[in-house]
Amino acid sequence: MLDWVADPQIWIGFFTLVALEIVLGIDNIIFISILAGKLPPEQRDRARVLGLAAALVSRLLLLLALSWVVRLTEPLFTVLGQDISGRDLILLLGGLFLLGKSVTEIHHSMEAPQGKDGKQGAGVSFAAVIAQIMVLDIVFSLDSVITAVGMVDQLGVMIAAVVVAVAVMLFASGPISRFVDEHPSIKMLALAFLVLIGVVLVAEGLDQHIPKGYIYFAMAFSVVVELLNIRMRGRHAKKAVEAPEARAEAAEQQDEAPKMK
Repeated sequence: MLDWVADPQIWIGFFTLVALEIVLGIDNIIFISILAGKLPPEQRDRARVLGLAAALVSRLLLLLALSWVVRLTEPLFTVLGQDISGRDLILLLGGLFLLGKSVTEIHHSMEAPQGKDGKQGAGVSFAAVIAQIMVLDIVFSLDSVITAVGMVDQLGVMIAAVVVAVAVMLFASGPISRFVDEHPSIKMLALAFLVLIGVVLVAEGLDQHIPKGYIYFAMAFSVVVELLNIRMRGRHAKKAVEAPEARAEAAEQQDEAPKMK
């Protein structure tokens, strides 16, 4: 019964699936981090935990309903010669929701007035944030489960990989959220990523496959460039602070020079 433990192919599939689940969960972490950042500081950690817990539950439920997930790929109706399945509908609606939400967040970040605590978007209810997280969790989970089904045959291995991946995401969500909150440029870049992911979901819903490797490479490249910009701005700010002190020290030395003579 436990012969699979000694099967190296099972372990290769397990670790590969864990890595893919983590990569596919990056957009989920970004979305949760941005929404949780709109809440008061004392509620943010709880919102992140509940959001990722909802992602875990939705993925496990979809894995336990594999026969239903498989039927989602069957065409339901045709529009302008395009077959639309249940999966296509979920991806289309989820992509449009993510596009609308991301563009709205960008608008609020750019132009909306600040709340009482000095942060934009203050006053958002905890329940509203959790509800929005759960809506996107379903879309992201569907993509994740379809990937799992295509890679591994054993249901137990799929469940174990999903649990491990969500645990890693939970551990990383806190530092990622704090980093996004501390750097407005990173938050804007993250929102741009979500717009891109929304476009990809809509394209997938219309059977226009876009290799995700290109998408994630572009995202990683953009993050590296922005991290270099943040480091450069930090150095410039440090030099700006040190410059007046250096001038003051040089002036003191010049004042002391005549006295020494």
